[in-house]
Amino acid sequence: MSTVDSSRAVLTVGELLERGELEVTAIAGQTGLARAINVPRIQKPGLALTGWPEQLHPHRVLVLGGTEIDYLADQPPARTIGIETLMNSEPACVVVCRGNTPPPELRTACEVAGVPLLISTLVTADFIAAVTAWMGDRLAASTELHGVLMDVNGIGVLLLGKSGIGKSETALDLVVRGHRLVADDVIKIRAKAGTLVGRGAGILGHHMEIRGLGIINIEDLYGVAAVRAAKKIELVVELHEWADLQGGEEYDRLGFDDKHEHILDVNVPKIRIPVRPGRNLATLIEVAARNQLLKLQGTHSARAFRDQLHAAMEAEAAATTMDAVE
Repeated sequence: MSTVDSSRAVLTVGELLERGELEVTAIAGQTGLARAINVPRIQKPGLALTGWPEQLHPHRVLVLGGTEIDYLADQPPARTIGIETLMNSEPACVVVCRGNTPPPELRTACEVAGVPLLISTLVTADFIAAVTAWMGDRLAASTELHGVLMDVNGIGVLLLGKSGIGKSETALDLVVRGHRLVADDVIKIRAKAGTLVGRGAGILGHHMEIRGLGIINIEDLYGVAAVRAAKKIELVVELHEWADLQGGEEYDRLGFDDKHEHILDVNVPKIRIPVRPGRNLATLIEVAARNQLLKLQGTHSARAFRDQLHAAMEAEAAATTMDAVE
């Protein structure tokens, strides 16, 4: 597997202001807009407003709803303790929802500490849902791989193999058969909730480099139905020259045991296909995708055949034993 880069993104508070769907504006602490957000989870203060800081974690988006603002407004003696506790937790920023007006003491504390104080017109639940989804996407672990990503019969197939093995030519054959190209050459992959989602890298779009033809645009040649922007990766197909595996190692001929490719802490089902003249790789990959779809639906053809074979052998052995007894 050829890895280009692997990283975990970092957000800044300033990027929150650029998201129109969050409906936020900064009213204090603008000197801290470069503060980093590195955890895709928000923080609600809860008991921290009473001076109990154990549940607070640093560098998170701290969200105050109507209940918290009302509490600070109605409890003047505790207001100083609550705000001091919030600031000591070193939040990335403080967001007040529903367009509520924060107490002047909170605004002053944020200004002094350089912690951005933001106001969102969204209700608290809507803001939390929107910002959590966005941060989860942006802060997901990511990597880039050299390969080709295809949608074959609804299964996201990642083709890997050394340069010149025929990945792009095989992908082009699949496109001609009616399957869809996601990306060629550099695949940007993000891990989301235990799954991997791949897409093309920037300007490459849906272009392909085919030796002897040059660079072609699949969308222009075959239409928008031949491409898609992103796809969940559900199967890795590694292409090898037949002579690559020597010294006792053999290709899987039975398929009883499933192999996996480990990418960004996610295990993806994997098969290795030997490449030699006369083998129709596109057909093999189509069958592999259909077989993977069957496995996802609970049908493992190789294991089912093995079980039937064992049952037949046991029945034959039992019959032989009965004949011997008689």
